[in-house]
Amino acid sequence: MRSELPFFPTDLFADDRKAMLELLREIGTGREQKFILGERTADFEELLRESLGAADVVACGSGTSALGLVLRAMDIGSGDEVVVPAFGCAPLASSVLEVGAKPVFADIAPHTMVVDPDDVERRITDRTKAIMPAHMFSIMADMPRFVELAAKYGLRLLEDSAVAQGAVLDGTPAGLWGDAGVFSFVQVKSFGMPGEGGAVVTRDPELGRRVRMLRNHGQNRRRFVYEIVGTNSRFDEIQAAFQTYRFAGLPARLERRAAIADYYTERFSGLDGRGVVPPPSGREGRCYYVYCVQAEKRDELRDHLAERGIGSHVYYPQPLPLQAGFAPHAPAGGRWPNAEYASRRILALPIYPHLSDSEVTYIADAVCDFADEEGVSR
Repeated sequence: MRSELPFFPTDLFADDRKAMLELLREIGTGREQKFILGERTADFEELLRESLGAADVVACGSGTSALGLVLRAMDIGSGDEVVVPAFGCAPLASSVLEVGAKPVFADIAPHTMVVDPDDVERRITDRTKAIMPAHMFSIMADMPRFVELAAKYGLRLLEDSAVAQGAVLDGTPAGLWGDAGVFSFVQVKSFGMPGEGGAVVTRDPELGRRVRMLRNHGQNRRRFVYEIVGTNSRFDEIQAAFQTYRFAGLPARLERRAAIADYYTERFSGLDGRGVVPPPSGREGRCYYVYCVQAEKRDELRDHLAERGIGSHVYYPQPLPLQAGFAPHAPAGGRWPNAEYASRRILALPIYPHLSDSEVTYIADAVCDFADEEGVSR
């Protein structure tokens, strides 16, 4: 059945279409004909910097490239190890491999599905140069603990906050706990846009300066003067203008996502005995980019929702070190039991901010109906 409530909405930017077309015309016909790394990108970076209280924000081509830029700026390379989560998106490992270093996979905590600090510590060796915790779905990693580990072992701390823009933990925004953090602006993220883009955020001005050069072929202030070997990870002026325009509405969109999550969690709080487990409740350290439940019969729940016109999505159906692309870089016979468990059970529900209250209720009813049916059949 075709989804009437798709997981990835087709009308995400419908209310902003007129503004986008106006910006496209303004920039496209502008006298300066500047389409990358112009004044609008600089204004967007400054807007984010001020809102976060960061020393620097460097807009770049994607959240993936942001991770690689930071690793290069940290001089991480051949012979170095970086401890990363075993459960997550490919860039957690690929960005490390692309700079010539080795990803070391750590398991996750079973309920929150964020990387387990204790397992990270067990995997630190004399070759470890950095740890890279990642915020997952709606939950920030235990950043106070990771700050302690980085200080204890003299490691760089790179925070993969790609999905967590707007989240705050203990008064500190996601992205600013370590040496640097990254954001992703791809369409479905909390501050997504109709295109590809990302940013590096940091409290370290020198790190920001190096990232800024690396994203633009190693150039600093003078064109065609290359101080270091860089790459092309530049930001689009039209997208910068569009994101600046939409920034004022971000708090309201985040609040709507959180309100939907609160409702889901309240409705699902009694379902764990019937095979459906919601994420932990609360808003501290949260940014509801995605709302995931864990279900004993995940595929059956997905089919049940589809029959009712509700789209859902399976994130990360297999841990990274067990996938063909990364298995050669993981210990033979290694196991990450919590990541493997989550991969079999995880299912994401729609949570985009323009869902109506009746649509949210309909989705929650469908999940509860499935759990009730499963409870009767046991």
